Amino acid sequence: MVSSESNGPVDLGLLRAFLAVHRTGSFTAAAGALGLSQPTVTGQIRALEQRLGRKLFERLPRGAAPTAAASELAMQVAAPLDELAAVTERELGALSEPVQLAGPAELLCARVLPALAPLVSDGLRLRVTTGLADELLDGLRAAAYDLVVSSIRPRGRSVTAIPLVDEEFLLVASPDRARGIDTADPAGLAGVPLLTYAEDLPIVRRYWRHVFGRRLTTQAAVVVPDLRGLLAATAAGAGITVLPRYLCAAELASGALVPLLEPEDPPINTLYLAERAGAPERPTVTSIRERLLADARTW
Repeated sequence: MVSSESNGPVDLGLLRAFLAVHRTGSFTAAAGALGLSQPTVTGQIRALEQRLGRKLFERLPRGAAPTAAASELAMQVAAPLDELAAVTERELGALSEPVQLAGPAELLCARVLPALAPLVSDGLRLRVTTGLADELLDGLRAAAYDLVVSSIRPRGRSVTAIPLVDEEFLLVASPDRARGIDTADPAGLAGVPLLTYAEDLPIVRRYWRHVFGRRLTTQAAVVVPDLRGLLAATAAGAGITVLPRYLCAAELASGALVPLLEPEDPPINTLYLAERAGAPERPTVTSIRERLLADARTW
């Protein structure tokens, strides 16, 4: 720790305030970054200058310019203070309450959890729940979850939502199954086994309406309430299904699946990142939100 000849070690709080002013070039900006008032930061810098017997900043009409002594001090304390802050953040993260995250199992497993792996390595504690959007949003309103990835846009003022990513839907089959299917006429698909997520064909019905402009009346041959199960069964040649592109990207690249159609206007669905309106801000929740919004650009 930096010390003065007459007064001993300098308080860490003074050094943190100094480094914030040095990096932002402003007492006001430093106060905002530290969560303190501007007069408090000004008093801390004045106290540090008195302890060290050196002037650290020239007060300007807008901001503050560091003196040569301030630049020298910043070189001495920046790395140790940053390392101490990182250690403290990791320790606090390890001791904090876990973040409750919920969403569709497929997206959480394929994209969300891999994106959050670095935060877990840094001490984030996470508890994950999967389920249907309506049920999970009800749980969010009841404070059971901190964040919900929702396939529907939440309604009402109790929940706020940010668009996360658009998922594009594809009609796919295995190469062997695709041979001989006449995709130009949807009637040619009638005799092919249809694999769906639920008995009421929610995803497939929407695809038929959007792409073919007609109502789907075919019954499902296989119902699996997990898109990963549909992916596996379709790649094995059981039939045809509709999947989001992100989920079957590897199979499309390897040739294990092929798209039966490539419409100019494919059906898409926007996924949202939802939180309770007015919930107290938590650094861990903020970190998850920022990481997902950044990573989702590549999904």
